[in-house]
Amino acid sequence: MMKNKCWVVKIGSALLTNNGKGIDKQLIARWVEQIVDLKAQKIDIILVSSGSIVEGMKRLGWIEKPNDIHKLQAAAAVGQMGLVQAYEYLFAKHDIHTAQVLLTQDNLTDTNRFENISSTLENLLEFGTVPVINENDTVATEEIKFGDNDTLAALVANLVSADKLVILTDQKGVFDDDPRNNSEANLIHKIRFDDEKLERVAGKTSGSLGSGGMYSKVMAAKQAEESKTPTHIAWGREEEVLTRIHSGEHIGTIIHC
Repeated sequence: MMKNKCWVVKIGSALLTNNGKGIDKQLIARWVEQIVDLKAQKIDIILVSSGSIVEGMKRLGWIEKPNDIHKLQAAAAVGQMGLVQAYEYLFAKHDIHTAQVLLTQDNLTDTNRFENISSTLENLLEFGTVPVINENDTVATEEIKFGDNDTLAALVANLVSADKLVILTDQKGVFDDDPRNNSEANLIHKIRFDDEKLERVAGKTSGSLGSGGMYSKVMAAKQAEESKTPTHIAWGREEEVLTRIHSGEHIGTIIHC
């Protein structure tokens, strides 16, 4: 029997929480419908979902993201409940089960744990579920935090030898200059992971809600290359973004091997 293709799809905090206002169930529902369509075409999907800390902040009534790691852990614990409920409810409408998988960096550096996680994900996909992965912020410390879920998504892509890593973000892709400061900046549609200008044009800025920014997404693409996995960075609010990527449309930025 031919094995299904597998995509790892990472969704950022700003998208999931409508820029910090709370979980955007209407937008998530649109992605869920596209994932259901992809699964019908024999593509397994692993979701890497940010948003637990931001959702927790909203539920706790916090305006600014704290620096104290224990407060961040508490917010993640509160917010993770909202994320799990949203995914479970929306996928259940299509008779698809979800599975929560929380990881820390030592899970993917310890050989035994690495093999266990790999086997678990393989079985979850065989059962037809959609694994929803997030960093286990409630127990992570500074020493074992991934730092951003872009890195986590790349490590998961390597773990399962994914056919594609899709990073959905609040930007349209990688530009040849910062589009926030230069209205004439051009979107780069396709670029090799080892192109010297890639890291330079990505910059090293991060948003107020997430912890990555475009630079971390480019670094994730470089990491995903270890398993020869191409990375597609695209605006998550783009109409039918996932199905259009599958159909081969040139939206966003493809970072290839």
